[in-house]
Amino acid sequence: MQNPFRVGSTFTLSVPPCVMIIFGSTGDLTKRKLMPALYNIAVDGLLPANFSLVAFGRRTWNHDILRNEVSNSVREFSRRQPIDENILSEFVSHSYYCQGEFDNLDSYERLRELLDSIDRQTGHAVNRIFYLATLPEHFEMIINNLGAVGLSEKAQDPRRESRIIIEKPFGHDLVSARELNRNMLKVLDEQQIYRIDHYLGKETVQNLLVFRFANGIFEPIWNHKYIDHVEISVCESLGLGSRAAYFDKSGIVRDIIQNHLLQLLCLVALEPPVTFAANAVRDEKVKVLRSLRKIDAENISSSVIRGQYTKGYVAGEEVVGYLNEEKIDSRSRTETYAAMEVFIDNWRWAGVPFYLRAGKRLAKRITEITISFRQVPHKLFATEDVREVRPNTLSFQIQPDEGISLSINSKPPGSRVRVQPVKMDFSYGTSFGTEAPEAYERLILDCMRGDATLFTRNDEIEEAWDFIDSIVNCWAQNPEISLCNYEAGSWGPTEGEDLLKKRIGYGWRRL
Repeated sequence: MQNPFRVGSTFTLSVPPCVMIIFGSTGDLTKRKLMPALYNIAVDGLLPANFSLVAFGRRTWNHDILRNEVSNSVREFSRRQPIDENILSEFVSHSYYCQGEFDNLDSYERLRELLDSIDRQTGHAVNRIFYLATLPEHFEMIINNLGAVGLSEKAQDPRRESRIIIEKPFGHDLVSARELNRNMLKVLDEQQIYRIDHYLGKETVQNLLVFRFANGIFEPIWNHKYIDHVEISVCESLGLGSRAAYFDKSGIVRDIIQNHLLQLLCLVALEPPVTFAANAVRDEKVKVLRSLRKIDAENISSSVIRGQYTKGYVAGEEVVGYLNEEKIDSRSRTETYAAMEVFIDNWRWAGVPFYLRAGKRLAKRITEITISFRQVPHKLFATEDVREVRPNTLSFQIQPDEGISLSINSKPPGSRVRVQPVKMDFSYGTSFGTEAPEAYERLILDCMRGDATLFTRNDEIEEAWDFIDSIVNCWAQNPEISLCNYEAGSWGPTEGEDLLKKRIGYGWRRL
């Protein structure tokens, strides 16, 4: 599938030969996402020639055990069913295992020897992609050890380049993010680092820019003159799962809003880039983050709502409250819900409120962006039985069902003049008759091509943390700021609804 960010006659689907080395190869991310993604890329015929997979892990496995694990992962979690046995067999046959410890330099020497032997088998040097699917505290150690054995340096051979993919979180605050970036750049060049945010690999997220810049009817009205407000929701019905210890130290603002949600905000609000080259797009995203108005202690209570779920029912099943979750301190004040009103201080968005919310144990799992346009004058219909003319809305649903919906006002059949909202819906599944690739498939393939457009740059990370720190620091310094309770299975605390009502007259759009 053609990348919508890449246009013109220079586009090519060819992918240079490469080997992917996965650290954390026995973890859940590798099993559920990475192995199936690589297989599905192979099914699409896009996996490069002479591709090899190397798993680096602590367990005393060998090549055969790994190959059996890869096969089981694909069979259980691939979106493509039934499995193509020929493709799977070929993919599995090029999988290798290297047993080692993250802090043991000899392990990296063995890895280098294995990679050199793969080069000899293929007959030439290939790109090396190191995927760090590990806990963030291992990032610097792994990168430093790769550098120590010569695996992270840019090779003189133009056919080979080392690239590093790292998963969030990219630091815990601005200070730690800067420290992480600074230490990585001692070993790597910025263009070698691919910070992955799987939200940016979703089809509707990518389509947001195509929608804006490839349709002449929308971009002229994409500004404060025509848009009243914007809502961005990242809602989860699930609780903590195995992430309780991590989440209780982070909270929903650090876990979701700092990365996923602010990335969506950037794509809604950015100015047209000069080209769709990686740095041109990311330059515009950074400008949005720099334009975000900081929320200080004086305004935090009126601009930000935080909440924590109590016991309730989700999908008909009774669930415990946050303080009764396993591994959670009964005195914890960690927020599981946050809603905020933010402003972008530039010419395009002057005075337009952006409402952001994220939460766990909400009514259902859904991520959506809604653009609400300004209301029309009502005098034309004053003599008719028209109670309300609702503003037009444009919604981008990102998960679980990807699509776009435009709400307009129309007159239903009959002799009376009435106004009724109707929807024009576009769904990926029904419109194109094919299932969209998963985010990891797209992002891994882009890294193989050396296209960093959908990956996050170091200055993006730091600007996002700078904005978020102003909020979490206010909470830390002012513990008296209320932590609202909400019942699990609801849409969050009533104070979250009031955040919108006080300015626009009604609450969040019903999802």
